Amino acid sequence: MLDANLLRNDLDAVAARLAERGYTLDRVRYQELDQRRRAALQEAEALKAERNRVSEEVGRLKRAKENADHLIAQQREVGDQLKALEAAEREIEAAFKDFLAGIPNPPHASVPSGRDEHANVEIKRWGQIPSIDAAKDHVELGTTLGILDLDRAAKISGARFSVLKGQGAKLERALISFMLDRQTGAGYTEVIPPYLVNAESMYGTGQLPKFEQDLFKTPHGDGALYLIPTAEVPVTNLYRDEILAAESLPLRHCAFTPCFRSEAGSYGKDTKGIIRQHQFHKVELVTFAAAEQAEAELERLTADAEAILEALGLPYRRMLLCTGDMGFSSQKTYDLEVWLPSQNTYREISSCSWFGDFQARRANIRARGKEGKPAFVNTLNGSGLAVGRTWVAILENYQQPDGSIRVPEVLQPYVGAAVIR
Repeated sequence: MLDANLLRNDLDAVAARLAERGYTLDRVRYQELDQRRRAALQEAEALKAERNRVSEEVGRLKRAKENADHLIAQQREVGDQLKALEAAEREIEAAFKDFLAGIPNPPHASVPSGRDEHANVEIKRWGQIPSIDAAKDHVELGTTLGILDLDRAAKISGARFSVLKGQGAKLERALISFMLDRQTGAGYTEVIPPYLVNAESMYGTGQLPKFEQDLFKTPHGDGALYLIPTAEVPVTNLYRDEILAAESLPLRHCAFTPCFRSEAGSYGKDTKGIIRQHQFHKVELVTFAAAEQAEAELERLTADAEAILEALGLPYRRMLLCTGDMGFSSQKTYDLEVWLPSQNTYREISSCSWFGDFQARRANIRARGKEGKPAFVNTLNGSGLAVGRTWVAILENYQQPDGSIRVPEVLQPYVGAAVIR
């Protein structure tokens, strides 16, 4: 959530930065709500002062054994006015909070301006693109090998689900173990979080209220729980409404979870295969940092995700997203894109984002600084990596002329084989 003081102190600058994201700030609505909040606060302060004055006068009259009935009646009237005003204040604050909740995070100064992915900037490339004649896609490879079954998945659940079998399932499990081993070795503390979370958790990381249509929701008691779209949600909310010790920062976690996304509005995109599914596996990296540590943490977190691709020998590139292509909550994002021979292009496999204090402000996550005053932390996260897309990249980049798949050397101890036939 945006700091309300930024709007109050420099409305024009904030509006200009948001415009770079293609977001038009409703200045009229902001000024109306801000004025109502200020007016209610001033009125409440005046009524409290009046209540205190009357209370003192009542006390003086009673001590003097004089009649104070008329002031006691006035005291009740002021009290009733305060109650009504407090109810109005809550209504105004709720409206103001809803207004702020719909504003995206302003981009960091280092983010290039642009309307869409065409303005993204390539930062680096790594790896040798394999030379494969008539490259097959992962669907043909997996189906022929008998390790991928999309038809039976559709029978069970519908479109955008998959069944992995035999060595295909073992390769998925191997990737999960390998990624977790590497990231815990890099200093991340592993977490196994809940896969169903409450609305407060979704709000804390920015999925609610704006992206509710993209979530799977299930009734629970008198309310509802949401299936997580990424481990970012439960892991970030581990520390919701808490004050962390400054010396504990940066605090780094990794988590493997299934992820569930309705993919509302994405129909027609990547419908073939397992690139875009309703259910998939991911290893997520989440970091909590002090403001002065955060930019360096983004570089570190991104490098930790890249290290997985390099260990697997998968060609990739790092892209700095422009203002118009970033996620709602992010102020700076790197996308890692892996090479897919069947498509003759790079496709996203990890998104590494720095949120500033945008999420921490929503989730009320703070750390006590050197002077003892709590301040909102910065949060960061990234895929380390999306397991299904890594599975796809291995099949396609390591395919052999006979249709078999060479297993990357670092995975062979996990898979128990050098080739999938």
